[in-house]
Amino acid sequence: MTTTAMAEATDDIAWTLSAELAEGQDNAFNALMAEMVKATMAEAGAKSYEWHRSGNMIHINERYETNADAGIHLGNFGENFAERFLAILSPTGLQVYGPAEGGVREGLAGFGATFYDQIGGFERQ
Repeated sequence: MTTTAMAEATDDIAWTLSAELAEGQDNAFNALMAEMVKATMAEAGAKSYEWHRSGNMIHINERYETNADAGIHLGNFGENFAERFLAILSPTGLQVYGPAEGGVREGLAGFGATFYDQIGGFERQ
């Protein structure tokens, strides 16, 4: 395992989306989540993609190697999943970490994103 100190910011971009699942939508949610996980796993620049649940509250933690990789993911989401996702999940917050630029920033801003610049830390691999 290696550890990299971050004297300079990385190109990674990550976010946590919080959303509330509509009542009675568990089956639709489970099917959609499985499809989205499978599709995102096929995206080469997706570094991590984790879904968490507490009651009807859902958190999705995502991390991409570059802004361009995040853009590919957002394009796939819009084309294949956005309509079904927004029919059963109501976003309640979005925190974005790293260099969100151009279309990625604009796309995430549509979900009411708060953007944070990386200012220090490290990464283990």
